[in-house]
Amino acid sequence: MSETPPVEISFYHLQMQPLERVLPVLLERSVARGWNVVLQTVTEERCVALNEALWTFSDESFLPHGMARDGDPEFQPIYLTNGLENPNGAQIRFFVEGAEIAPVLADAAGVYERLVLMFDGNNEAELTLARAQWKALKGQGAALSYFQQTDEGRWEKKA
Repeated sequence: MSETPPVEISFYHLQMQPLERVLPVLLERSVARGWNVVLQTVTEERCVALNEALWTFSDESFLPHGMARDGDPEFQPIYLTNGLENPNGAQIRFFVEGAEIAPVLADAAGVYERLVLMFDGNNEAELTLARAQWKALKGQGAALSYFQQTDEGRWEKKA
């Protein structure tokens, strides 16, 4: 009997660019890998705002996405929610604005290949929440990595 490999959990520390500028690039890369994505926020309002931002982020690109209210969530390559559901069978899940990883791990162990927490280092509340999640997950023996944004906007692995 083979064991399910532990999910890779990455923390992305935003410093130079806002989430709305960085997130679409990471979502594009995920979809290009053939992965379905769930993007989890804390509030419905933030979910709606990101939904709108993804429609208009680039004239040269299109990110197919939707929310429950759009219908057929199982067919959305990128599904936005403020809940724990995974209707599109996503392999990767992004957490923003302080959304918590632990409930998803408890509810969907072995479902995801990767979990990504993105937090704004200029927002004290998000920074504090990210540190608390890192500490709790590290204490549970989770496989964690930490990426920090450089002055050029690239990601540098720090841990």
